[in-house]
Amino acid sequence: KATGYPLAYVAAKLALGTPLTEIRNSVTKQTMACFEPSLDYVVVKIPRWDLQKFALVGKVLGSSMKSIGEVMAIGRTFPEAMQKAIRMASPAVDGFETNAQVQAYTDAELETHLTEASDERVHVIAEAFERDFDVQHVHSLTRINHWFLLKLQSITHLRRTLAKFTIDQLPLPTLLYAKQNGFADMQVAKACRCDEDQVRELRQRHKITPWVKQVDTLAAEFPAMTNYLYMT
Repeated sequence: KATGYPLAYVAAKLALGTPLTEIRNSVTKQTMACFEPSLDYVVVKIPRWDLQKFALVGKVLGSSMKSIGEVMAIGRTFPEAMQKAIRMASPAVDGFETNAQVQAYTDAELETHLTEASDERVHVIAEAFERDFDVQHVHSLTRINHWFLLKLQSITHLRRTLAKFTIDQLPLPTLLYAKQNGFADMQVAKACRCDEDQVRELRQRHKITPWVKQVDTLAAEFPAMTNYLYMT
């Protein structure tokens, strides 16, 4: 799903005795299937939790299966794909942000929740960055790779940058950068203290609109022939 590489089709051909070098790539129709997919986009898959419906289920996550499904988001940057995935998994959430329950934690409680993975971990990390926990401190508690934490921290920094402006003062490059990093119009509106419709109108007036891209397995080195698309 993430690369567009037809695993089941290729596996069936191999089982029938066809060499990998003779199987055509069904996405490009030109190249052979004997290649490693090359991507010019980022994919994030997030489990969907609904633990509050089950009274006896603990919120701490381990090796047991507790999710009721998952979502997959595609974007041109990790922050964009991450925020899109969060919105799809929890439609009531606008993106990488904290919530009222997590905001009520003391610093000690927040550190405990950072150490113990739960269905609230994304919001806990967001709150940690809102409280100016540095990346190394969050890494020491979560053991999450520094690269991912730096990207998540950049979302918090960008939200603070947006909050410095009203919608009338907001520089267009900053708005464009926010959209490229997955900020929904509602997130921009909250940061700039305005209505979502005002952000949408500003975007459309200056041609800051979504683009449709193809999932093509070869990063546009060859034309893709399949109708496998995403918006960014």
